[in-house]
Amino acid sequence: MNDRQARLEALERQSGRLERRQEALEARASQYSGLLIMIVIGGCVVTIVALTALHLFGFIFTLAAIVASVVVIRYLNQVNASISRNRIWVQMKKTQVARMQLDWEAIPAVSERSETTDHPFEIDLDITGERSLHQLINTGVSVEGVQRLRDWLLAPAPDIEAIRRRQGLLRELTPLSAFRDKFLFHALFATRYGSDQLSGEALVEWLKKDDAPHIGRIELIFPTILSGLFFLTLLSFLFAHLSVIYCIALLLLSLLWFLLRGKKRGNLFVDAHYLRIAFERLNEIFGFLEKYRYGKHSQLRQLCEPFYLYADYRPSVLMRRLSRIATRSEMEGTEIVWLLVNAIIPLGFYLAYQLQECKKRVAKYLPTWLDAWYELEALCSLANFAYLNPDYTLPKIELNDRPEKECVLFEARGLGHPLLKHREKVVNDFAMHDLGEVMLITGSNMAGKSTFLRTLGINLCLAYAGAPVNAASLRTALFRLYASIKVSDSIADGYSYFYAEVRRLKALLAALEQADQPPLFFLIDEIYRGTNNRERLIGSRAYVRALVGHRCVGAISTHDLELVTLSELFPAIKNYHFREEVRRGKMIFEYRLHTGPCPTTNALKIMKLEGLPTE
Repeated sequence: MNDRQARLEALERQSGRLERRQEALEARASQYSGLLIMIVIGGCVVTIVALTALHLFGFIFTLAAIVASVVVIRYLNQVNASISRNRIWVQMKKTQVARMQLDWEAIPAVSERSETTDHPFEIDLDITGERSLHQLINTGVSVEGVQRLRDWLLAPAPDIEAIRRRQGLLRELTPLSAFRDKFLFHALFATRYGSDQLSGEALVEWLKKDDAPHIGRIELIFPTILSGLFFLTLLSFLFAHLSVIYCIALLLLSLLWFLLRGKKRGNLFVDAHYLRIAFERLNEIFGFLEKYRYGKHSQLRQLCEPFYLYADYRPSVLMRRLSRIATRSEMEGTEIVWLLVNAIIPLGFYLAYQLQECKKRVAKYLPTWLDAWYELEALCSLANFAYLNPDYTLPKIELNDRPEKECVLFEARGLGHPLLKHREKVVNDFAMHDLGEVMLITGSNMAGKSTFLRTLGINLCLAYAGAPVNAASLRTALFRLYASIKVSDSIADGYSYFYAEVRRLKALLAALEQADQPPLFFLIDEIYRGTNNRERLIGSRAYVRALVGHRCVGAISTHDLELVTLSELFPAIKNYHFREEVRRGKMIFEYRLHTGPCPTTNALKIMKLEGLPTE
């Protein structure tokens, strides 16, 4: 049994245990609910009988029924909380199994912005959208964490320092499955009462727009003096027989000050309540990162340093302060009590000042916490992807765009497509040695040309995001990636398919002219397929010649076998092909890459197999 199969079976066993535990917890909750109903109904009947016949003992029975109900309710709440938590664990493990089996219906969809039609490879390589690489990898819960992973996968130019930093963090995070599971659990638990994604930026924007008046310490002096004088006059009234008029006068003066300065306090209850609720959800995650013991995992510890570095301003400390302020400010909802309290003690001013200072602290540290959280979410998505695919490997990225002779620009062994099911996947070895090299791929319909192009591109996306690739080994230089595979017409803009393809290929040549950027790695599927045979051949030859010898490498698939003769004129053009054969009236494809031009075609064979006329 290989590591991948063993990991899959382990996840299925965990999922099964959690489901059995869920059933047991739900059965226990049902028992407690039934017991509670029995206690309530039985308690009422016994109480009525006892009060009628036994008098004093009736009150004892009533008290016993109440105590028993409270105890059962307490246990029932505990069981329901366990059910809620266990349900999240079941969901997590089932999703893990679905990711390994490519069960797209069970993999959570990603809520993201629409695809950009002018991106050099987003649509062509299925990076985003339904059944995409992003959907397969993403485990993030925050809007910004999901977007950060997307940005990594769609980066137009690779950053070697960022790649190496992410690879280092992945080496630490991949074995830490317990840490990643708990991190994801806390994020999902924070959103358990709704399907909306967490967004820390909404809280940041609210803090930026905060228009509550500023309260300085000096403004607390006058109401504090009034409160102190009131207590002095009250003591004098009690022990020195001072007139009560002084006490009443000071109370009225304090109350008048409280009413006149109401706008200065702002909407205390609403602000404190909103801040506590918003921060409480985030603190579910921040609190876990604050308390976790990182041990020898130095890079992970450095990333999460903002959560525990400042002892006085950790998330949990600020959360406790917010809770205290919000709890005390709830009295504002009862106007008479609130007025009476503030006439005696300037509680409203004190709470407004404390909330103001707490907002300042949250506004100061929250962006740093959020940035670390988003980064960690995206990294955990990649680490989870690596964990679920132990046969994948971290690529080696070359620094120079023109390596030494003993090196290669691109070299892969056992290269496969991560969006194909494991048992159906065929892998290939492939290498490109020199800039200006063009790979011409010929082959019959359905032989695997387009899939191979996507395989090259999607693994480069993974490599430059810092993720493991679907290969036994991969070495590559730094390239900008450009693809023309999924070109589509645009009814809204009035583009035909052919014109859309022409625009795409023109943009590729324009990108090639950017000398200050890394070399280009291009992938073109069925070049100029939108026009007639003669003009397609003329245009294709000219376009291939325009690529040869420039700061680029890449692959072009074509049905035009006449193009293979270009290799006789340009040694930088290499011919490869995919082949097939007919066995017992069935077309068999092996999906293996071979050198040289394709020796066969299969269009007429397919027509015959489907019963169409071919003469």
